Amino acid sequence: MSLRITRNGLLDTIQDGGRYGYQQLGINPGGVMDRIGMHVANILVGNDLNEAVIEMHFPAAEILFEETVLIALAGADLSATVNGEELPILHPVMIQQGSVLHFGKKQNGARVYLAVQGGFVADEWLQSCSTHLKVKAGGFAGRALQKNDQLLMKEEPMFGFENASHAFEILPWKAKVSDLYVSNRFRFIPGNEYHLLEETATQQLELTPFTISRESDRMGYRLTGEKLQLTKSKELISTAVTRGTIQLLPDGQLIVLMADHQTTGGYPRIGHIISADISSVAQMAAGENFSLQQVTIHTAEKLLLEQEMNLQLLQNACNFRLEEYLNT
Repeated sequence: MSLRITRNGLLDTIQDGGRYGYQQLGINPGGVMDRIGMHVANILVGNDLNEAVIEMHFPAAEILFEETVLIALAGADLSATVNGEELPILHPVMIQQGSVLHFGKKQNGARVYLAVQGGFVADEWLQSCSTHLKVKAGGFAGRALQKNDQLLMKEEPMFGFENASHAFEILPWKAKVSDLYVSNRFRFIPGNEYHLLEETATQQLELTPFTISRESDRMGYRLTGEKLQLTKSKELISTAVTRGTIQLLPDGQLIVLMADHQTTGGYPRIGHIISADISSVAQMAAGENFSLQQVTIHTAEKLLLEQEMNLQLLQNACNFRLEEYLNT
């Protein structure tokens, strides 16, 4: 059971939920940029939520399926086709042996996630299969996927094709994700140094839009917008940061830390994007704009619980449909 990369993309890697418990050693959690995308793709094929997936950016890889397999795509819509026929995202899809998956152009979003039923065979490092590019560990040989790489799959498909002449068959249900993402206005809670901002800066933070710079990557999104000022300059001891931390740089601009963020930092932490919104941030691309809205910790917790509940409902519904389909 395998698939083969016939043309590598911009940055295609094996990722899972990340490795936690090692930040005190300077090892960042990493993992997928968009956890919702990973969860939804895995849910559609009946996997555990954090099973390893392929994270792809545009232009994405071209993939040959050397065996028949059940897959799902979630996250960005990059105009996927199989043997030239349009392939929808957010559906479980049976792909026929010998078929080729191709991505044409970006419709929306920044990253697409490919899950296969049962998951991929991947290298594990510190209890995670996520690719750590700097350490060169985890995933597929600790690196981005390249042409001719062969990825093995853990399981054989549970069922076959009704019509073997088709390149793929779309199973008759789709994931609803409108309750899992937000767009263009992301919520944050104040950080430890928020109180050091000038009063005009706190207003600018929520009233003016920010643009994602091209100097952005999996480590962090650099933003351009109105320069923000502190009431007074202050030397800070380097201290813990996490995914979603908003830091104020010396030039008055902001950076939002993402999946491959460092474990500590010395820039003022003026806020943290709430957990329920960070996947939506991850689907923004360079050149796109968004604004910020301050909320309380209570609201952030409530929104995360609602998101987790919606994911659980989706998982229950998809498991029921998949089980029903297998037994017909």
